[in-house]
Amino acid sequence: MMEEQVILVNEKDEQIGLMPKMEAHEKALLHRAFSVFVFNDKNQLMLQQRAADKYHSPLLWANTCCSHQRDGERNIEAGKRRLQEEMGFVCELEEKTSFIYKAPFDNGLTEHELDHIMVGTYSEDPVINREEVAAFKWMTLEEVKEDISQKPEIYTEWFKIIFEKFYEFLQL
Repeated sequence: MMEEQVILVNEKDEQIGLMPKMEAHEKALLHRAFSVFVFNDKNQLMLQQRAADKYHSPLLWANTCCSHQRDGERNIEAGKRRLQEEMGFVCELEEKTSFIYKAPFDNGLTEHELDHIMVGTYSEDPVINREEVAAFKWMTLEEVKEDISQKPEIYTEWFKIIFEKFYEFLQL
């Protein structure tokens, strides 16, 4: 099976090429990504704990799902595809904003992404893919904010950045 490719972009989100995912993370090249935030009817956010064998940030808590768009795939399509693959459901999504971040990891890899933030609603529990997700939980944004301040080490870098800088976009 061929390694997944990411879409290399410039700072205007214009595609400039394709590269195998691991190579892009080794070279810290800017590529397109997305982060999905799903809320239930109680206005709680569905968080996921990344699987133990993820190549970076294993067992850390993050937003509902995140990944990389495929060549020719629209952002919303990618978000829905990954929700199904990781969490076992699909819901309508709305793109809220995008931003660029760079986060180096202890294993020598670096996330350098132009990340598109999407929000949706779904009120049932997911059927998680154990290869991708160790666990899930529902928390209000205020509970997440408090938990990040007390235990920042249990959350992924991108989730903390989104929560700190783009909190207003997560409001339904």
